[in-house]
Amino acid sequence: MNGEDFDDAVPSDLPQQVGALNHLPLDFEAFYLTHGRLYLAYAESHLGNEDQAKELVHQVFLEIKDAWKALLGEGNFEKAAWAVLRQAVGLQLEAEDRRPSFIADGSIARALRASRDQLKIMDSSVGLYTAIADLPPKQFDVIVLRHVLGYSTRDIAWFMGLSESVVDYHHRNGRERLRLQLGLPASERPRKERDTR
Repeated sequence: MNGEDFDDAVPSDLPQQVGALNHLPLDFEAFYLTHGRLYLAYAESHLGNEDQAKELVHQVFLEIKDAWKALLGEGNFEKAAWAVLRQAVGLQLEAEDRRPSFIADGSIARALRASRDQLKIMDSSVGLYTAIADLPPKQFDVIVLRHVLGYSTRDIAWFMGLSESVVDYHHRNGRERLRLQLGLPASERPRKERDTR
Protein backbone atom coordinates (compact mmCIF):
# COMPACT_ATOMS: atom_id res chain seq x y z
CA MET A 1 0.00 0.00 0.00
CA ASN A 2 1.45 3.36 -0.85
CA GLY A 3 1.12 6.53 1.22
CA GLU A 4 -1.42 8.08 -1.15
CA ASP A 5 -3.80 5.13 -0.75
CA PHE A 6 -3.47 5.38 3.00
CA ASP A 7 -4.06 9.14 3.02
CA ASP A 8 -7.28 8.65 1.05
CA ALA A 9 -8.56 5.94 3.38
CA VAL A 10 -7.50 7.19 6.81
CA PRO A 11 -8.41 10.61 8.16
CA SER A 12 -5.52 13.04 7.90
CA ASP A 13 -5.71 13.97 11.57
CA LEU A 14 -5.51 10.39 12.90
CA PRO A 15 -1.74 9.98 12.35
CA GLN A 16 -1.16 13.33 14.05
CA GLN A 17 -3.42 12.32 16.95
CA VAL A 18 -1.42 9.16 17.55
CA GLY A 19 1.93 10.79 16.78
CA ALA A 20 1.33 13.84 18.96
CA LEU A 21 1.40 11.77 22.13
CA ASN A 22 4.99 10.51 21.94
CA HIS A 23 7.73 9.82 19.48
CA LEU A 24 6.65 6.60 17.81
CA PRO A 25 8.97 3.67 17.16
CA LEU A 26 9.64 3.22 13.46
CA ASP A 27 8.22 -0.31 13.45
CA PHE A 28 4.99 0.95 15.05
CA GLU A 29 4.69 3.70 12.42
CA ALA A 30 5.14 1.07 9.69
CA PHE A 31 2.47 -1.10 11.32
CA TYR A 32 0.13 1.88 11.55
CA LEU A 33 0.62 2.84 7.92
CA THR A 34 0.11 -0.70 6.62
CA HIS A 35 -2.86 -1.58 8.84
CA GLY A 36 -4.67 1.72 9.38
CA ARG A 37 -6.79 1.53 6.24
CA LEU A 38 -8.05 -1.99 6.93
CA TYR A 39 -8.64 -1.37 10.63
CA LEU A 40 -10.69 1.72 9.81
CA ALA A 41 -12.68 -0.05 7.07
CA TYR A 42 -13.37 -2.99 9.39
CA ALA A 43 -14.51 -0.73 12.23
CA GLU A 44 -16.70 1.38 9.93
CA SER A 45 -18.34 -1.70 8.40
CA HIS A 46 -19.37 -2.74 11.89
CA LEU A 47 -20.20 0.61 13.45
CA GLY A 48 -21.72 2.25 10.37
CA ASN A 49 -20.37 5.65 11.34
CA GLU A 50 -17.10 7.01 10.01
CA ASP A 51 -16.46 9.38 12.93
CA GLN A 52 -17.16 6.67 15.50
CA ALA A 53 -14.93 4.25 13.58
CA LYS A 54 -12.09 6.81 13.45
CA GLU A 55 -12.30 7.35 17.19
CA LEU A 56 -12.38 3.61 17.91
CA VAL A 57 -9.41 2.92 15.61
CA HIS A 58 -7.52 5.81 17.22
CA GLN A 59 -8.08 4.18 20.63
CA VAL A 60 -7.10 0.76 19.26
CA PHE A 61 -3.80 2.09 17.90
CA LEU A 62 -3.11 3.82 21.22
CA GLU A 63 -3.74 0.52 23.00
CA ILE A 64 -1.48 -1.31 20.55
CA LYS A 65 1.18 1.39 20.99
CA ASP A 66 1.02 1.08 24.77
CA ALA A 67 1.34 -2.71 24.56
CA TRP A 68 3.82 -2.66 21.66
CA LYS A 69 6.67 -4.54 23.36
CA ALA A 70 4.34 -7.14 24.87
CA LEU A 71 2.58 -7.68 21.53
CA LEU A 72 5.93 -8.09 19.76
CA GLY A 73 6.69 -10.85 22.26
CA GLU A 74 3.54 -12.73 21.25
CA GLY A 75 4.02 -15.80 19.10
CA ASN A 76 1.96 -14.16 16.36
CA PHE A 77 2.00 -10.36 16.49
CA GLU A 78 -0.48 -9.79 13.64
CA LYS A 79 -3.01 -12.11 15.26
CA ALA A 80 -2.58 -10.44 18.67
CA ALA A 81 -3.02 -6.95 17.18
CA TRP A 82 -6.09 -8.10 15.21
CA ALA A 83 -7.57 -9.39 18.48
CA VAL A 84 -7.24 -5.88 19.99
CA LEU A 85 -9.27 -4.41 17.10
CA ARG A 86 -11.84 -7.20 17.12
CA GLN A 87 -12.35 -6.90 20.88
CA ALA A 88 -12.75 -3.11 20.73
CA VAL A 89 -15.34 -3.36 17.94
CA GLY A 90 -17.18 -6.12 19.80
CA LEU A 91 -17.25 -4.16 23.05
CA GLN A 92 -18.56 -1.07 21.25
CA LEU A 93 -21.38 -3.05 19.62
CA GLU A 94 -22.16 -4.74 22.92
CA ALA A 95 -22.28 -1.38 24.73
CA GLU A 96 -24.75 -0.14 22.12
CA ASP A 97 -26.66 -3.45 22.24
CA ARG A 98 -26.64 -3.94 18.47
CA ARG A 99 -25.34 -6.12 15.69
CA PRO A 100 -22.78 -5.03 13.10
CA SER A 101 -23.95 -2.18 10.92
CA PHE A 102 -23.65 -4.05 7.64
CA ILE A 103 -26.95 -5.74 8.50
CA ALA A 104 -28.81 -2.46 7.92
CA ASP A 105 -26.32 -0.03 6.36
CA GLY A 106 -27.05 0.75 2.73
CA SER A 107 -23.49 0.87 1.39
CA ILE A 108 -22.46 -2.36 3.08
CA ALA A 109 -25.73 -4.01 2.04
CA ARG A 110 -25.05 -2.97 -1.57
CA ALA A 111 -21.52 -4.40 -1.41
CA LEU A 112 -22.88 -7.69 -0.12
CA ARG A 113 -25.56 -7.78 -2.81
CA ALA A 114 -22.87 -7.12 -5.42
CA SER A 115 -20.93 -10.15 -4.21
CA ARG A 116 -24.02 -12.37 -4.05
CA ASP A 117 -22.83 -14.39 -7.06
CA GLN A 118 -19.59 -15.21 -5.27
CA LEU A 119 -21.43 -16.21 -2.13
CA LYS A 120 -24.10 -18.08 -4.17
CA ILE A 121 -26.89 -16.78 -1.98
CA MET A 122 -30.56 -16.22 -2.54
CA ASP A 123 -32.47 -12.96 -2.56
CA SER A 124 -33.23 -13.05 1.17
CA SER A 125 -30.71 -10.37 2.04
CA VAL A 126 -31.90 -9.92 5.63
CA GLY A 127 -31.41 -13.64 6.21
CA LEU A 128 -27.94 -13.42 4.71
CA TYR A 129 -26.84 -10.52 6.89
CA THR A 130 -28.14 -12.24 10.00
CA ALA A 131 -26.46 -15.50 8.97
CA ILE A 132 -23.13 -13.70 8.43
CA ALA A 133 -23.43 -11.96 11.79
CA ASP A 134 -23.96 -15.37 13.43
CA LEU A 135 -20.79 -16.94 11.96
CA PRO A 136 -17.98 -17.91 14.36
CA PRO A 137 -15.46 -15.05 14.76
CA LYS A 138 -12.75 -16.11 12.28
CA GLN A 139 -15.25 -17.18 9.62
CA PHE A 140 -17.10 -13.90 10.12
CA ASP A 141 -13.92 -11.84 9.77
CA VAL A 142 -12.79 -13.67 6.63
CA ILE A 143 -16.22 -13.39 4.95
CA VAL A 144 -16.48 -9.66 5.79
CA LEU A 145 -12.90 -8.90 4.79
CA ARG A 146 -13.20 -10.76 1.50
CA HIS A 147 -16.77 -10.09 0.38
CA VAL A 148 -17.61 -6.79 2.04
CA LEU A 149 -14.25 -5.04 2.05
CA GLY A 150 -12.75 -6.79 -0.99
CA TYR A 151 -9.41 -7.92 0.42
CA SER A 152 -7.48 -10.83 -1.09
CA THR A 153 -6.66 -14.04 0.75
CA ARG A 154 -3.04 -12.96 0.97
CA ASP A 155 -3.93 -9.61 2.53
CA ILE A 156 -6.42 -11.18 4.96
CA ALA A 157 -3.80 -13.72 6.02
CA TRP A 158 -1.30 -10.96 6.66
CA PHE A 159 -3.71 -8.69 8.55
CA MET A 160 -5.10 -11.49 10.72
CA GLY A 161 -1.78 -13.24 11.29
CA LEU A 162 -2.92 -16.49 9.69
CA SER A 163 -1.59 -18.58 6.82
CA GLU A 164 -3.35 -18.31 3.47
CA SER A 165 -4.48 -21.93 3.77
CA VAL A 166 -6.07 -21.19 7.15
CA VAL A 167 -7.86 -18.15 5.66
CA ASP A 168 -9.13 -20.39 2.82
CA TYR A 169 -10.24 -22.95 5.40
CA HIS A 170 -12.26 -20.35 7.33
CA HIS A 171 -13.68 -19.00 4.08
CA ARG A 172 -14.83 -22.45 2.92
CA ASN A 173 -16.33 -23.26 6.31
CA GLY A 174 -18.04 -19.86 6.51
CA ARG A 175 -19.55 -20.26 3.05
CA GLU A 176 -20.71 -23.78 3.87
CA ARG A 177 -22.26 -22.65 7.14
CA LEU A 178 -24.06 -19.82 5.27
CA ARG A 179 -25.26 -22.28 2.62
CA LEU A 180 -26.69 -24.60 5.26
CA GLN A 181 -28.19 -21.79 7.31
CA LEU A 182 -29.87 -20.29 4.25
CA GLY A 183 -31.05 -23.68 2.96
CA LEU A 184 -29.20 -23.43 -0.35
CA PRO A 185 -28.34 -26.48 -2.45
CA ALA A 186 -24.79 -27.79 -2.42
CA SER A 187 -22.80 -26.37 -5.30
CA GLU A 188 -20.48 -28.24 -7.60
CA ARG A 189 -16.87 -28.44 -6.41
CA PRO A 190 -14.77 -25.59 -7.78
CA ARG A 191 -12.83 -26.38 -10.97
CA LYS A 192 -9.49 -26.07 -9.20
CA GLU A 193 -10.56 -28.76 -6.72
CA ARG A 194 -11.80 -31.07 -9.50
CA ASP A 195 -8.60 -30.64 -11.51
CA THR A 196 -6.33 -31.62 -8.62
CA ARG A 197 -8.00 -34.97 -7.97
